[in-house]
Parts: sequence; structure tokens; C-alpha cells
Amino acid sequence: MGHVVRFPLLLWEVLLGALSALAGLVFLVVCGPVLAWQARPGGGPGTSKAQKAAGPPNTSKTGALAVRMARFEARRLRVDMDEGADAGRATAYLAARIPLGVLGGLVLSLLELGAANGIRLVWAWVRNEPFDGMLPTPPLVAYIGLIGIVLLFLEISGLVGVRAVERGLARRMLAPDPTAALRRRIEELAETRAGIVAAVDAERRRIERDLHDGLQQRLVALSMLIGRARRGGRTELLAQAHEDAQRALAELREVAWRAYPSGLDTLGLADALAGVAERSSVPVHVRCDLAERPPMAVETAAYFVVSESVTNAAKHAAATGVSVEIRREGTMIVVRIEDDGCGGAVPTGGGLSGLARRVAALDGRLGVDSPHGGPTVITAELPCA
Repeated sequence: MGHVVRFPLLLWEVLLGALSALAGLVFLVVCGPVLAWQARPGGGPGTSKAQKAAGPPNTSKTGALAVRMARFEARRLRVDMDEGADAGRATAYLAARIPLGVLGGLVLSLLELGAANGIRLVWAWVRNEPFDGMLPTPPLVAYIGLIGIVLLFLEISGLVGVRAVERGLARRMLAPDPTAALRRRIEELAETRAGIVAAVDAERRRIERDLHDGLQQRLVALSMLIGRARRGGRTELLAQAHEDAQRALAELREVAWRAYPSGLDTLGLADALAGVAERSSVPVHVRCDLAERPPMAVETAAYFVVSESVTNAAKHAAATGVSVEIRREGTMIVVRIEDDGCGGAVPTGGGLSGLARRVAALDGRLGVDSPHGGPTVITAELPCA
């Protein structure tokens, strides 16, 4: 029943496949010898230097056309095409699918012939005229109608079969090799794991540097100041020591939040980012449009992307304002940070490369658009399926 409901779409897909097969046949007749000549080692005898410089068949105009035609077929059949497919694979597929296109055209022709005869029979019956030398009577119409229903069912089955075989052929000849795809995935995971190790190590070094160069020095100075106040009994030194202690506590709290925002567990992403906006030295506008809380790993990554981007905008971009937008698009959480600073952010820099590794660990993507003169736009896409 589902195929019957989708019958018009099925007709269009098979018709488009038959027409594209005809186009593929014309392409192979006209350009096949050129592709075969270019595929020979050295481009074949008599090949000019310019032709050799054009590269292998898939880099020539003819080869590129074959790849585009194969990519069109992959989209028509809803098959993921291997990005590394060359002109040789594309040409082989175009040649292999010509018989299927012819078969689809024949099935459509039979369907058209049956529909035309059915219309002629109904017209002759209504007008009480002979049909192929016979007067259409109710028993004859019922008999031919029953045969027509059976043939229609066979036609629909034939169309479904043609499309299924076409998809199977496209998957076999155009889809990525499962072994190669698995190998690339393993390489990506290995690279991501190495990046996470490096990011964690860099974060530990930064925390140690913040504690050693900032907080530790302030506490040493505070200890000396309290000692002087005790020896001299000077109340103004005690007041200064109290102020230094407050600043040390603020720095300690900042370091702790950079290590892991404890408020993220209880407050959620929106409130945690509101804290980032409050502590920032530049105005930050946060808009978090999430109907429900994402997984903790995604929340943490989104928090650090925003926190690091806001810090960079305040320290290095001379920004006067930052806008943060977090929304869900399908299965992705999209985090977008834009500042009005001077731009020129380098994606390979220490902070941004660390964010890229953190996002990649979740199979996400981090994009940086920062032309000189600004503005800088950082976009993180985090899977949340």
C-alpha cells in the first residue's frame, strides 16, 4: 500500500533514471574514447604537455563531468557518494547502469501502453462503440479490468524493483568502502584522543601558571603585609591586607571556575553563562534558547567555548561588546559567539586550538571567522542526539 501511495513519485524517479541513463549513454559514446585515452600511462602516445599537465582523468573537464553525473545519480537515489570517487569509478558506474535505465524505460512504456488501452476501453464502453472489433459488454469490461489490475500490480512491482536494483548498484560502485571508512574513523578517533590529552595537559599547565604566578605571589605579599601590620600595629596595613585577601579569594574562585564550573551542575548552562557575563570586563549579551538541558558533556563544552571566547574578546580583540547565542538545530547544539573587536583571531592559536580539540572529542565542529578589522564570529556545533 505504501508503494501505491508513492506511485507518482516512483514514476518520476524511474522516468528521471531512464532519461539520465540515456544522457549517460550519449556521454560514454562521445567522451568514452577521450577518458580511455587519458587513462593510459602518460596519457597515451602523442599526448601534449598541456594534456599531461591536466592530470589524471578525474581532474580533466571530461572526468569532472563524469563525476558530476555520478554525483547527480547518487543524490537521485539518496546514496552517500564517496568523496574520493574518481572519474574511473564514475564512468564505470554510468556504463553499468545503462541497462537498468533501459529496463526502467521499458517498464514505463508498458505502463503507458496499458493505461492507453484502458482509457480506450472505457471510452468505447461509454460511447457503445466497438473496441478492437468487439463490442464492450459488462462481462468483457470486468474481465479486461481484472487483467489490467493484475498487470498494474506487476508494473508497480517492476518499478519498485528497478529502483531497488539501481540503489544497490549505486551503493556498490559509488558509496564509500566500509573498511576505508572504518579506517578513517579510527584515525579520527586516535587524533581526537591525542588532542584531548594535549588539551588537558595545556589546561593543567595554565592552572599551575595561574596559581604560581598570580595567586601564590599575592598570598606571599599578603603574608608579608600582615606581618608588618602586626609588628607596627598599623590599622591601615590591616585594611590593605583585607582588600588583598578579598582579591586573592576572587582569583582563586576564577581559577576554580576555569578548571570546572561547579555551578554548571546545579544551575544549568544559561545561569552559568550569566555568571560568565557578570565577571566579564566587557558587556556580554547571552541568549540561550534550549527547551531542555543537553547532556553534561555537551553543556561543559559549550560553557568552555563561550568562556574562552569571551576572555579572548576582552583581552586580545579590544571588543566593546559580545553577543552569545545558543540554540538547537535538529540533533545539534549550535553555539555562536560574536564580538565587535579588531579581529585577526588565529584558529591554530593556543586557546582556540584547545577549544577545537574539546569540540572534536564530541564529534563536533568549531568554525572561526575573524577577518582583520572584525568582527570575530566563533561557531561551535555539538551533536546532541
